Amino acid sequence: MTDFRKISGLGIAAAMLVGSLAACGSSSASSDSTSTGTSAVKLTVWAPQEDQQNSSSWLPTLEASFEKAHPEYKITWKNSVVSEGDAGTTVKQDPSAAADVYMFSNDQLGTLVSADAIGELSDSALAQVKSQNTKQMITSVTQGGKVYGVPYTGNTWFMYYNKSKFSSSDVKSFDSMLQKGKVSFPITNSWYMPAFYLGNGNTLYGKNGTNAKAGVDFSGTKASDVTKYLVGLSKNSNFVSDANGSGLAGLGNGSVDVLFSGSWDSANVKKALGDNYAAAQLPTYDLNGKSIQMESFAGSKAVAYNPNTKYPQAASEFAAYLGSAKAQKLHYTMRGIIPADQTLLTDKTVAADPVAVAQNDTINNTSILQPTVAAMSNFWTPAENFGKAIMNGDVTAANAVAKTEAWNAAYASSN
Repeated sequence: MTDFRKISGLGIAAAMLVGSLAACGSSSASSDSTSTGTSAVKLTVWAPQEDQQNSSSWLPTLEASFEKAHPEYKITWKNSVVSEGDAGTTVKQDPSAAADVYMFSNDQLGTLVSADAIGELSDSALAQVKSQNTKQMITSVTQGGKVYGVPYTGNTWFMYYNKSKFSSSDVKSFDSMLQKGKVSFPITNSWYMPAFYLGNGNTLYGKNGTNAKAGVDFSGTKASDVTKYLVGLSKNSNFVSDANGSGLAGLGNGSVDVLFSGSWDSANVKKALGDNYAAAQLPTYDLNGKSIQMESFAGSKAVAYNPNTKYPQAASEFAAYLGSAKAQKLHYTMRGIIPADQTLLTDKTVAADPVAVAQNDTINNTSILQPTVAAMSNFWTPAENFGKAIMNGDVTAANAVAKTEAWNAAYASSN
């Protein structure tokens, strides 16, 4: 679905971006001047469907607001539906024909940079990002020392639970919860299952996840011991393998007390649990007598501009505008999108939201930054297959060492 709108801008002009943007040319060089002193600009914007369902949705509202702040532009908007998760694949197909501004999940950053499909932030936009975000959020959109994209929300998963079944102490330990209730977890999902391994010292592309040559290191006892734990977990009568929505369904019918998911499931979980609805950061688990912290993948969703655009200044400015505190606050109000902006996270309404608190605590305390190197695309399928092998019994306590080493070796061959 595509939406075309053309509105004249009103109001007071915002300061123009400087720095690296200057290399893209001046406003007069990248837009068509009119007799009224304004510049005709055409911007194609890709965003999720939920942000542009009608003229009063988040995206059209901010487009109108941006025009009021920039009377120097007479903008024709073309909005199309492309989700953050699909942006990387869609943009790289033909960067020159892709949107001028788009929203993306930061795990696609390496692919977008390699395709020359994402613009480096200007000095002004960079200052905005640094003032709004934690170091981890900034790192999530950084590659090769350059910053791309303006984060507007964190992206990770955490724990929902039935608070009538567990104490505040219980939910700190995976094993304690297993003793008191039914715990679901998606072992066959490669975005979730590595949490057990990452907490025990296994690494992806070096300590910081930025060294593609370092590859995957899920080897030795630091990995095989975790595999043995998961084999035992798969046989626990209080464990439920969450696949095809079974965990969420179980919350609804009372057969499950714990679900690991993200903010996207908050409304459904709240409906399922009612007054017993609660959320928290990831727990620890007991491995050979030691308490090991589970660590999820974390990142961000961000707004970027396309360096191939005919209107680099307007596109860069609008990308920064969509990631502004004002835009993030409206996003939370309209759609419940948890802001990345640190000042907004302390807002009374946001701070009272258990999902916002759980997501923020998880990102800050129980996660690693998901690697953005292009080689990360090779990780998912073997990890998924290994999780399935654990659940179907192909991996056992007896062969855990050999099977884990074979899994790790598969990455060496793919790299």
